[in-house]
Amino acid sequence: MSTHMETHTIHPVPQAHRHGRVTDLFSVWFSANMTLLTVVTGALGPAVFGLSLIWSILALVLGNVVGAIFMALHAAQGPRLGVPQMVQSRGQFGIYGSVPIILLVVLMYIGFAASNCVVGGEALAHVLPVFHGNKGVWLIAVLTLLPCMMGYRAIHVCSRVASWVSIVAVIYAIGCGLGGFSRTLLADMHGTVAGFFGAFSVSALWQIAYAPYVSDSSRYLPDEAGSGRQAFWATYGGTVIGAVLPMVLGSLLALSYPSLPLAGALSLTGGRMGDIVLLVLALAIPLANAMSVYCGALCSLTLVQTFYPSWRSGLGGRLVMTVLLLGAALVMSLGMVGDFLKAYTSFLDILMAVLVPWTAINLCDYYLLRHGEYDVMAFFRADGGQYGRFNAPVVLIYLTGVLVELPFMKTGPYTGPLVATLHGVDISWGVSLLVTGVVYCVWAKRCERVGA
Repeated sequence: MSTHMETHTIHPVPQAHRHGRVTDLFSVWFSANMTLLTVVTGALGPAVFGLSLIWSILALVLGNVVGAIFMALHAAQGPRLGVPQMVQSRGQFGIYGSVPIILLVVLMYIGFAASNCVVGGEALAHVLPVFHGNKGVWLIAVLTLLPCMMGYRAIHVCSRVASWVSIVAVIYAIGCGLGGFSRTLLADMHGTVAGFFGAFSVSALWQIAYAPYVSDSSRYLPDEAGSGRQAFWATYGGTVIGAVLPMVLGSLLALSYPSLPLAGALSLTGGRMGDIVLLVLALAIPLANAMSVYCGALCSLTLVQTFYPSWRSGLGGRLVMTVLLLGAALVMSLGMVGDFLKAYTSFLDILMAVLVPWTAINLCDYYLLRHGEYDVMAFFRADGGQYGRFNAPVVLIYLTGVLVELPFMKTGPYTGPLVATLHGVDISWGVSLLVTGVVYCVWAKRCERVGA
């Protein structure tokens, strides 16, 4: 497959330019999860939620299995519509109504890229002391730039290679970790219900946070019979397996070396090969970063096109946005270096609040109401066509989905009034998914009856 620079951006990809295989989605999402940031997320089970190894693994497996359902359902939208995910959101919120959501998603992309830079920089500094301080962060950012600028095809090619190298490194480290794990710790079953659901929610959110990315990676696939179903399973399998393995490793490291930073714990666990494993996972980070910045650039171009409907973005616009977003991520990462784990956990809490009601609306609209039938060209009209400029009721439903989370939410600085009655369990994202989805469907069906 050629790795020349991608010229398509946010506009529909013509059928004649559709290429690739559904199986490519497996390697893309598998490799995107095979990074140190996923290992850090798995470590939250013991380190933040106080779970034993067995309970931590069970929580993260179930969280990924459940959360990835919502994430992978977006994969079918790419082959069907041929546009990036957040462009399709105009079909629910309207041209201008989608702007606040897209802005939040751009900030999410920057946050993930910044988090990856911090974790990768710390790992590089551990293996190669010449990259101490901020030098490692800078190198991860620079290495992110090339595949990101090349675009879709280059990311897919790199993903295939990264998948094989990363899985060998992670499985080796897990084997070493289990081999050196104390039998008494294996028999330990400490933990709380609140801690279990906290780890479950973080794992589920890890997958749901990918939702705004998904059709960006599948929009080049041909729109053929069964392509949506195949895209779902390839995406689902890749993202679940790719996330669970490094998260298991993270739980092992957090319990085996609770006083050590992640990089040091992984290096010790791997023995003679520890530094090589650490280096492999650190160098896999730029690929995951490239996906975040690439998709963020598409979202940013969508914002510009909203206010300049006649403008058609091309390679130049995408490259400019890429550099700007990567620069913003680099600045944010330099500010997170001091207390990364606290900053990262707070970042995940914010993601939960803003992404869950959006994904509920988007999926209900696509699967239950419109069954994938959209006027794609209307997404790019100045007046939004049949979708309008600002769909106020849907925006209000989205805000309702955020507000219903608050009584059930448990974060660092805030605990909702109903959390105590639930014995400290945070069920905010589940409540938001249910309430937002039901309210949106009821409103849409009522509009159909009135219009009939």
